[in-house]
Amino acid sequence: MNNEIFNQKYHKISRSQLRNHMTKAELALWYRIRNNQLGCKFRRQHGIGKYIVDFYCPKAKLILEIDGGQHYEAANIKADRTRTEYLEKLGFKVLRFTNIDVLKNLENVLNKIWKEI
Repeated sequence: MNNEIFNQKYHKISRSQLRNHMTKAELALWYRIRNNQLGCKFRRQHGIGKYIVDFYCPKAKLILEIDGGQHYEAANIKADRTRTEYLEKLGFKVLRFTNIDVLKNLENVLNKIWKEI
């Protein structure tokens, strides 16, 4: 994989702001996947190409996206589909979960992630 696609300089401030203002769902998941708790390292708010993904596991080439309500508006559904296709063409597996999934069914979310790893 070409390392030039990761963490572009123009994303630096945005990535930092996103890490400092994570949603409740992102924080809940982060506390359960950080520090190799699932057997591999995850990075949060990681730049890949023109996008910043919520969580990325380099070992498994796995991206986790946590979607809030705005992701269910027509324009955002299309944008998310385009984003996922772009990332999959680069060879990544993308798993999407809703905020509600993470906050109400965290163990189920973790099991799905574990199966992909």
